Amino acid sequence: MTSVNVNGLRAAAKKGFVPWLAATEADVICLQEVRAEPEQLPQGVRQPDGWHTTHAPAGAKGRAGVSLYTRREPDEVRIGFGSQEFDGSGRYIEADLPGVTVASLYLPSGEVGTERQDEKMRFLGEFLPYLHELKARAAHDGREVVVCGDWNIAHRETDLKNWRGNRKNSGFLPEERQWLSEVYAEGAYVDVFRALHPDQEGPYTWWSYRGRAFDNDSGWRIDLQVATERLAALAVKAFVERAETHEERWSDHAPVTVVYDLL
Repeated sequence: MTSVNVNGLRAAAKKGFVPWLAATEADVICLQEVRAEPEQLPQGVRQPDGWHTTHAPAGAKGRAGVSLYTRREPDEVRIGFGSQEFDGSGRYIEADLPGVTVASLYLPSGEVGTERQDEKMRFLGEFLPYLHELKARAAHDGREVVVCGDWNIAHRETDLKNWRGNRKNSGFLPEERQWLSEVYAEGAYVDVFRALHPDQEGPYTWWSYRGRAFDNDSGWRIDLQVATERLAALAVKAFVERAETHEERWSDHAPVTVVYDLL
């Protein structure tokens, strides 16, 4: 299973997303920041051979947007999480596959002192109760849950290179980190990569295009697969598909892949 913020799918398709998609061994791919209506995408990206795709664009054209690519046709797909404010914003989609509900999330990025941060905090306030509801509903049906995506929060100091300089910036604010702690509280959900690599610095999944952030590996680990405890325990391998060179990047994020042993 792979999650990646494509930073505009039309642009990514011209830079290397298409050959990456053709080569991946993932059975499920969660995309964020698609920034396109389905009809604006090339056919080979909108509905590639061998994949079932569902796109949830934002109401505001050219913004946000999430998609799901699955090799098996989902039993059911739902867009949004019951929020009057956010269900049309292209930030959340989920699908039921055998034994597991998979979601693609693009959590607002925020900016301290602006309406964008207020929006982010409103989203967090609505989304946490939904995560608990989703887990309870899945457990009732004998299912597990994994929410993949760009969570736009670095939880620990090991999750970003320059943590000291970002303590007052959105993405590493105490209240945001505390919110993520509440997601993980009492084993409700698990950061799958961190569970497999508890002491590893990073690895980072996003690097600014400014300066030499990518070359210096000065990044943030904000792209996560967050799963219910039983599903997380079935993860056997997790890695970040970081490009070898700056020129080979097709997004400012890198794909995050987890292999689950579901047999």
